[in-house]
Amino acid sequence: MKHWMTIAAAGVLSLGLAAAAQAQSALNDILDSGVLKFGTTGDWNPMSVRDPATNSYKGFDIDVANELANDLGVTVEFVPTDWKTLVNGVVAGKYHMTGSASISPPRMKVAGFSESYIAVEIMPFTIPSKAGDFDGYDSINQPNVKVATTLGTTFEALAREWFPNADIKVVEAPARGFQEVLAGRADVFITSNIEGSTLKAKHGVVQVPNTEPRSPSPIAMLLPQDDQVWINYVNNWVKVKQAKGFFEATKAKWGL
Repeated sequence: MKHWMTIAAAGVLSLGLAAAAQAQSALNDILDSGVLKFGTTGDWNPMSVRDPATNSYKGFDIDVANELANDLGVTVEFVPTDWKTLVNGVVAGKYHMTGSASISPPRMKVAGFSESYIAVEIMPFTIPSKAGDFDGYDSINQPNVKVATTLGTTFEALAREWFPNADIKVVEAPARGFQEVLAGRADVFITSNIEGSTLKAKHGVVQVPNTEPRSPSPIAMLLPQDDQVWINYVNNWVKVKQAKGFFEATKAKWGL
């Protein structure tokens, strides 16, 4: 009799723990509050762009957030963040998820990721008047070359890895590395093919001659690492939307 009572008690405890875990999920918090808190930097065109005059956002990530919120039956609160605190914000619960970010081992140590829905490649850019000064990656890796990058980004880590001999100039958000090059305070910056194509059209930057794209990386949304209920929901939502063509249509809308 005691044996069966022990089994029953263990079953009740297991159910109680499962219920407690579910109650702590971001999914339940979102549904109870009616608000999806979405962390976004607002400085990665065309993924997330903030209009300082209206404090509103637009871009690929913003469309994804709105679509997810619509399917959840809630509203979106866009929570401003920056690249150096992006991961800390989701770990600390300041937002339920973030916009697109490169999947990397350091981030995976402390945060979870959704299924990937797009990939990027990284390459160096400069302004047309300086393009003739460079020929390949080795020409950038020189002490007299200033490579600008933004603190806390994947680009910062790659700039230090690729150009150890160069003068790495790190700026903090909301400043961006490409702005230093445009202002003449640096010579080169690296960014994704996604942002690079936008900056080409808007500012006329050019890819450094004879530099092939490097470091192909899937990108996805950051999520709380230990919240499997929420991770499962978002991952399956991504699969459903991929099957229905939502991501392809949204990529086409933003020229990706």
